[in-house]
Amino acid sequence: MRFVLRSTLVCCLLLGWGAPSFADEADEVPTVHGLALYDEPALPADFSHFPYVDPDAPKGGSMTQAAVGSSFDSTNPFIIRGTPAIGVGEIYDTLLVQNLDEPFSAYGLLAEGIRLDPDRYWIEFDLRPEARFHDGEPVTAEDVVYSFHLLRDEGNPFYRGYYADVESVEALDRHTVRFEFSSNHSRELPLIVGQLPILPKHYWEERDFSSPTLARHPGSGPYRIGEVDPGRRIVYERVEDYWGQELPVNVGRHNIDHLIYDYYRDRDIAWEAFKAGVMDYRTDARAATWAIGYDFPAYREGLVKRITVPDGQPSRMQAFVFNLRRDKFQDLRVREALNLTFDFPWLNANLFYDTYRRTESYFQNSDMAAEGLPSDAELELLEPFRDELPQRVFDEPLPIAHPQNLRERLRLAYDLLIEAGYEVRDGTLVDAESGRPLTVEVMLYDSGMERVVQPMLRNMSRLGIHGSLRIVDINQYLNRVRGFDFDIIVGQFPQSNSPGNEQREYWTSEFANSPQSRNLMGLEDPAVDDLVERLIRADSREELNTVARALDRVLRWSFITIPQYHSGETRIAVWDKFGYPQPFPKYGLDLAAWWVDAEREAEINQRLRRR
Repeated sequence: MRFVLRSTLVCCLLLGWGAPSFADEADEVPTVHGLALYDEPALPADFSHFPYVDPDAPKGGSMTQAAVGSSFDSTNPFIIRGTPAIGVGEIYDTLLVQNLDEPFSAYGLLAEGIRLDPDRYWIEFDLRPEARFHDGEPVTAEDVVYSFHLLRDEGNPFYRGYYADVESVEALDRHTVRFEFSSNHSRELPLIVGQLPILPKHYWEERDFSSPTLARHPGSGPYRIGEVDPGRRIVYERVEDYWGQELPVNVGRHNIDHLIYDYYRDRDIAWEAFKAGVMDYRTDARAATWAIGYDFPAYREGLVKRITVPDGQPSRMQAFVFNLRRDKFQDLRVREALNLTFDFPWLNANLFYDTYRRTESYFQNSDMAAEGLPSDAELELLEPFRDELPQRVFDEPLPIAHPQNLRERLRLAYDLLIEAGYEVRDGTLVDAESGRPLTVEVMLYDSGMERVVQPMLRNMSRLGIHGSLRIVDINQYLNRVRGFDFDIIVGQFPQSNSPGNEQREYWTSEFANSPQSRNLMGLEDPAVDDLVERLIRADSREELNTVARALDRVLRWSFITIPQYHSGETRIAVWDKFGYPQPFPKYGLDLAAWWVDAEREAEINQRLRRR
């Protein structure tokens, strides 16, 4: 193993003592119960439970949700092939688990002790000897080593980027594992490796991990796979003798006996199923339904209620994504012109009951969102790429000052297209040199977005652009995206308050042509690559904010997407049989802290039977 030059090693070599052993080195580092990104964890070593749970929450009952517009053919969520079932992550434990009342702090789950090199070149985890997989086999350091290599080498390309700075992983003994890092540039990397899902080596080493499977394979988590009805339903059942149920990070959590996901190809049918009591929990992403759709008997009788949970994280960027691998989208002016055809004010007034706000930043509703002109610190980061970046990155303020009036927007879009070398012939916008018309196809797998796409296509047609919409089934959709066979699709880019290694897969050249990576647009930009690495290496909150703002500027002025909208909250509708502590966690919604109220559930079931 290659040793990196850190302070302990340098001192030893200079004094002629030789390189220290792992044991000597680790002995100098205190063993702790949790980690925080920048400061110390908020919870002490003897904390009894997370602050947002009820430690006396009852066990039992079920929660049924809908998976809309999709099906599944695999219970392996870690690979490219197949369509994985929703919720499979419930069966796996990780080394650490996050406290959602802190921006990014994590506490021991499989790991009972943590030793982090003060210079952040390595981390060691002491596994809990009592940890067990569902088949009774113990969880060991070898399972951790095996899981890391399996996911990085054979799993989704995401893992390759996420763990790129991990140089080696070694089992020091049966219950101690050590991760060595190639550099200490990524401050969040120690917490990231703590998120590693641990798979059983004894189960997977004799199986083909890269192939889809519908097997009920074992994990070590609070739930196991119960019922598998391919493409229709999957049920996870609570493990009654779960090894970790008394740990502080689990007390008051994982209370519901059965987590059920029923699959529906149409969201309207799923909505009717909810109103009929077939489902009892839904996230309501449709503004019209939320505004006027709840005038039905169960809601009027108080059996159904609505809950709004403020977003504690930056609002997710949902956008129409251009496939930059296609020549027609290479010209920034074309992409900006197509942005102008998205008439958000009309959509918000006519379809969304004025409940949404336009998303402008990739770090919306956070201190990382760029505003106004770049600061001196941002300019210092951007200056080396002045010749490659749009000039507006440097000298025009954000947000982008596009006209709000549709006629003015389309006039500006037309001017941009003419400037980009297009002209109108017989009502069709064509390339002036080749005579080839500009055509655009938006591909979806869910008809729910059709009403958003069609007005945009109508506006494109007013410019002479031939636009079309294609709705395909989920498997065809995934295959086409993996093969980069699309013009425009809808993509989502969720952000946390502490963005880091996952940004590589979102934006960097390394992942531009990796099937199933989240760099959906195929972006290859040296400035973006550099800023992403600087973001990962940020050593303070101030530095992270500065780099994120610079990255935000480059992405926004590059017009790689057509940003859509956000609400700033999560809207939930439930049949009123659940209990949950309040207030909700500051930085996310933890459904694992919910429980079923047996009396309310019995009352609801009785009233449903009477109908």
